Amino acid sequence: MALSKNDRRTRIRFRVRKTISGSEQRPRLAVFRSNKEIYAQLIDDLSGKTITAASSRDKDIDVSKASKVEAAKLVGKALAEKAIKAGVETISFDRGGYLYHGRIKSLAEGAREGGLKF
Repeated sequence: MALSKNDRRTRIRFRVRKTISGSEQRPRLAVFRSNKEIYAQLIDDLSGKTITAASSRDKDIDVSKASKVEAAKLVGKALAEKAIKAGVETISFDRGGYLYHGRIKSLAEGAREGGLKF
């Protein structure tokens, strides 16, 4: 019997989380993608704290006329700016079980353009 999309994503997510962990010097960039919005946060897994976060729902990110892919790129750039202000330059990318294309790829490219290294 085939797995549902959510079950498949959950399995991939747990498999990735076995190897990727965030620290204070190199936090984990976790991504969640809903049907309408996209959310990203930098997490220090050792202390269990979120360093900074950004989403397409933030007021400082104008996504009213942008497509979802363009909005994801803006979220990546905004997260990179916040991360650099917090003193973070290198990160580990956790795609959350989603395939690396479309909005996930766009968010990663936006974060790279904003100055993050991963």
